[in-house]
Amino acid sequence: MTEGPSIRPRRLRTTPAMRRLVAETRLHPAELVLPMFVREGVTEPVPISSMPGVVNHSLDSLRRAVVEAAEAGVGGVMLFGIPTHKDAIGSGATDDNGILNVATRAVVEEVGATIVVQTDLCLDEFTDHGHCGVLDARGRIDNDASLERYRDMAIAQASAGSQLLGLSGMMDGQVAAVRDELDRNGFIDTAVLGYAAKYASAFYGPFREAVQSSLDGDRRSYQLDPGNRREGLREVMLDIDEGADIVMVKPAMSYLDVLADAAATSPIPVWAYQVSGEYSMIEAAAANGWIDRRRAIEESVVGIKRAGADAVLTYWATELAGWLR
Repeated sequence: MTEGPSIRPRRLRTTPAMRRLVAETRLHPAELVLPMFVREGVTEPVPISSMPGVVNHSLDSLRRAVVEAAEAGVGGVMLFGIPTHKDAIGSGATDDNGILNVATRAVVEEVGATIVVQTDLCLDEFTDHGHCGVLDARGRIDNDASLERYRDMAIAQASAGSQLLGLSGMMDGQVAAVRDELDRNGFIDTAVLGYAAKYASAFYGPFREAVQSSLDGDRRSYQLDPGNRREGLREVMLDIDEGADIVMVKPAMSYLDVLADAAATSPIPVWAYQVSGEYSMIEAAAANGWIDRRRAIEESVVGIKRAGADAVLTYWATELAGWLR
């Protein structure tokens, strides 16, 4: 017999059972969070053309979908509200009868004891200019005035029953402001998710259709420049210092290095958001027969988990959880 190598890594790849036994990275349904859109004034779910399979829910279809997610074992849902009326300060975000707060109460009623009900704490869906904060007299983002709106939003969302507030606006000091407001009002058990390293990405495009964004201009003065790796870690550490319970890197796909940096450094959980553009690219390629849809979905989420994410926000959460179970 011809002599060959004595060290053969392929021995651990020989069978499905062997590969499963030695897998370094595993997914579990509880590590998945489903982002969901609920739209005011609709009685049936409305398809989102750039996100095949994703809809703007009515309140009734939202209730059904969160029950399905819970039954699949998904760890949580992140709610985004789409109001019929927008104004300069995003007043619908703090209205107890606004769509996001109404939807939160409905979801808590359905599944609040089973999964973690989370809400997006940001003004962009509610402002007529589409920015994540309020504007000053010169049309610039007023960071500190925006923090005051975030404080009010935090109380409205916590009062509606949200268990985890997702601070996605990228204003300086937002975690400290919200944590202070929650504690002063007795919501000491309401957790804060800091979207710490949120980049000014081209991959948010389909999301903006989903929330009917009225954005005028761009968000580059407050979201991170895609070329800045160290700055991402700096933002993560600032949010930790300000009292975040969890930190986020967003998007996931193009920022796995930032995610790995955060995971190697952070003493608290690090999550990642597989954003709308990542979802839509895979769906489009699969629809054209260019890639295997299920394998691509699983591989993409495994890659995010392998880079260090403790949990992943993904629009495939319910479907993927079903496969895993």
